[in-house]
Amino acid sequence: MRILHIIPAYKPAHVYGGPVESTFYLCRYLAVNGCDVRVLTTDANGPKAVLDVKTDHEVQIATGVRVRYCHRWIGNSVTPTLLRLLPSYIHWADVVYLSAVYSFPTIPTLFLCKISGKPLVWSPHGALQRWKGSTHPMLKAVWEWVCRMAAPKKLTLHVTSKKEAKDSLERLPDVEIAVIPNGIEIPDQLTRVPRSGALRLLYLGRLHPIKGIENILASCKLLNSFSSVTWSLTIAGSGDLDYVESLRVRIEDLMLARQVQMVGAVEGEIKQSLFENTDIVIVPSHTENFGMVIAEALAHGVPVVASKGTPWKRVEEIGCGLWVENDPESLAKAIERMTRMPLREMGERGRKWMQNDFTWDSKAKSMIKLFRSLVG
Repeated sequence: MRILHIIPAYKPAHVYGGPVESTFYLCRYLAVNGCDVRVLTTDANGPKAVLDVKTDHEVQIATGVRVRYCHRWIGNSVTPTLLRLLPSYIHWADVVYLSAVYSFPTIPTLFLCKISGKPLVWSPHGALQRWKGSTHPMLKAVWEWVCRMAAPKKLTLHVTSKKEAKDSLERLPDVEIAVIPNGIEIPDQLTRVPRSGALRLLYLGRLHPIKGIENILASCKLLNSFSSVTWSLTIAGSGDLDYVESLRVRIEDLMLARQVQMVGAVEGEIKQSLFENTDIVIVPSHTENFGMVIAEALAHGVPVVASKGTPWKRVEEIGCGLWVENDPESLAKAIERMTRMPLREMGERGRKWMQNDFTWDSKAKSMIKLFRSLVG
């Protein structure tokens, strides 16, 4: 099958967080399983930066995966080149896979699939979910209305959890839904560095208010006041510069500068080393469609404290973490409780769970089954 993936930003644009990583591995494993995959995207790497990539022809970044980067002109994804190429790429494809909702390629892709009769699988990556801090609700409602008008008949919404399915149907009712979780790359071997002092906590991900990072800081302040637990927290990730600075100010105001370290975005060996030197990963998001970092942590044998804004209730059932409210008191009590639990064994259970249920190969095969049902 010929699969076209349209996405506003693509690897190595890690500034956009988990969706860039997950879509890369999905494309790679679709190709491993016999699909011919082409990706149409931009060279955006944040609001002002662009990737150092070729933008005048396709490049192959994995066997069976060809990418056409189009130079971004303004915003996060506005590019006339992509619009010009879109009809011919859609004509080539058996199935079109569209990522993101509120971006430049979305409505043209929906419309062209409608007039060409091509089946479309649309992944919102959590964009249709709402929380108390959601911005521009009226503008988004208008955009969603236009999307419904432009949408083809052969449209399936790909979501990664039942929670995302429920939230998305509130925005786009009467759309076919396919729930297929993301996969995760599982390291062949683990090197765990034993703790010799303070409990090592890690937040890893995009720095954005929706992630609830302020609640981690407040919970750590509470730990200092009611618990004898000694701890250190590493915050790894990037985001809007003003928001990142506000976190630094918050750390100073809470007098946590000696215990909290912000290290910026991490990849490759540095990211691997962080997991190896971490006892607990904290994910206090207000809402998540999946939460790639939870799967990553478990794949590396690190137990987690995940908020109920994430769809990871089963971490408690499996015995590899806690699933709690994301207010500071609940997070602080969860961290304190974890110090009395067998963290190493919990990490091993989580890793085995990922190996059994969350390999990218198995998720790609589920996606191919969906594609075949649409083409057939």
